[in-house]
Amino acid sequence: MKGDTAVADQVGQNKEFAVPSVVGMGPSKGLVLHYERLSQFNIKSELRDREPQGEASTTVTKNARAFVKAYAPLWNHPHLKVILGVNYDREEFNFKDPNASVLYRNLEEKGLKTIGTQLAVIRPVDAVHWYIARVKGELNGDYTSSELTLKDYLKTSAEFIYGWKKSPTFAWGLGVQLGYTFGRQSLYPVLLYNRTFSPQWGVESLFPARVTFRYNVSPKTLLFAGYTVDGLNYNIKLREPLQNGLRTLILRETEVKPRVRLEREIYDFLWFGLEGGYRYNYSFNNVDQNSNTRGLFGTGSSDKTIVNTLGGAPYASVELFLVPPRKFLKKTISK
Repeated sequence: MKGDTAVADQVGQNKEFAVPSVVGMGPSKGLVLHYERLSQFNIKSELRDREPQGEASTTVTKNARAFVKAYAPLWNHPHLKVILGVNYDREEFNFKDPNASVLYRNLEEKGLKTIGTQLAVIRPVDAVHWYIARVKGELNGDYTSSELTLKDYLKTSAEFIYGWKKSPTFAWGLGVQLGYTFGRQSLYPVLLYNRTFSPQWGVESLFPARVTFRYNVSPKTLLFAGYTVDGLNYNIKLREPLQNGLRTLILRETEVKPRVRLEREIYDFLWFGLEGGYRYNYSFNNVDQNSNTRGLFGTGSSDKTIVNTLGGAPYASVELFLVPPRKFLKKTISK
């Protein structure tokens, strides 16, 4: 779910009640504008919608992603924090030969979109214990405004993590997550581990989805290195049917991205981020509705209609984000 699970980043320190964040972490983000671009890469497809199976291949000349995310506290008290989040994401493709496949043509003409909202609850139990609960709903697909329906495009995810604040520099927790990190909706355990080892070094992780090592150059400049695992699940309405008659496909996308990142304050409440890394694609396969409704623990059909193999590609991204002004944080802490 693209890092949205890290709701711990949306809260700050508190002197009396435990929270998942630790000393040294960057400021919480209220509004995020993000643009990402990958270099060219090859795509090869096994077309299993026909007998005998067919093949298609071409070069992806453009793969760009952009998103806007916003977070706002609905309730912000030492013993209870409730955060509302909304997001809009868009991913675009250009192919050297889009006519090589019905899927290529569809992706180039319509792109992939996400409209989402989430509600996160951070509950400090006492000076040591805390828990996080989060639910999220997203409309994922290649829809246009006239095609958008909840029934066809709604995807839901949730998580619960219970944790311990051992010290101002160390918090960890265990929980479960229901989401699409690995392409299809599945239930898996998660480990949250936030620790600052020294005034400069720390680690922030929500394993297995993300592990990041942090270096605090100064209070206004942070460096990061690590990896993320991103997964998405899209409904695609084909403008023309496949050879087996299917007009709806589910795209399961999972990728691993080793990365380095810089975050720097521009002015008090305004920061920017620069990131670069390499995208390894684990899955970009298409299934029908029946294969997409496998059980949470992997039971059911796993037949694939189109198997896509994407080449690896370096990527770069730029980001602007708003954070709470220092005056506001000082007033909050003093209360």
